[in-house]
Amino acid sequence: KKLSSRPLGDFHIFQLHSQRFVSPRTGHEHDFYVLQMPRWVNVVAVTDDQQVVLIEQFRFGTAQVTLEIPGGMIDAGEDPVAAAARELQEETGFTARSYTLLGDVEPNPAIQDNVCFTVLAEGASRTAAQDLDDKEDIGVLLHPLADVPSLLRTGRIRHALVWAAFMHLDLWRSQRAGGS
Repeated sequence: KKLSSRPLGDFHIFQLHSQRFVSPRTGHEHDFYVLQMPRWVNVVAVTDDQQVVLIEQFRFGTAQVTLEIPGGMIDAGEDPVAAAARELQEETGFTARSYTLLGDVEPNPAIQDNVCFTVLAEGASRTAAQDLDDKEDIGVLLHPLADVPSLLRTGRIRHALVWAAFMHLDLWRSQRAGGS
């Protein structure tokens, strides 16, 4: 049971809160730190010839360039599918013929309170230039969708939420094919 919550700081993309809970098992009170964050969306964008739209960008947490899929924060009140279309266009210049919400995951429920959605964008094609903000430097490339398992297996794609997005895609495709 949560007893209290107090803000400790606002850091633009997250707010840090100290929250006090009481254990139902022991009755003892404990303090925990929670990152309150906006919802996120990841986009698996696939062209008509079964190429997946990937991005490369420098990630400050690991100080490395990573291979990922487009995505980002969902604006307050924004629908995840609308956010996926917006992020896809901004980061890559691609738009898609159709968008399907595949599922969602909790990125790290031990310390975060947000959800990350996965959206499939089918019939993707480049229709505009990238529209990056001043902190983004993103390279766009196409890769055969059939080769994604190899990119995951070899560690070329290491971002856990990108792994989750491709798992959502695999489960969705399996269900459509009559699997369980």
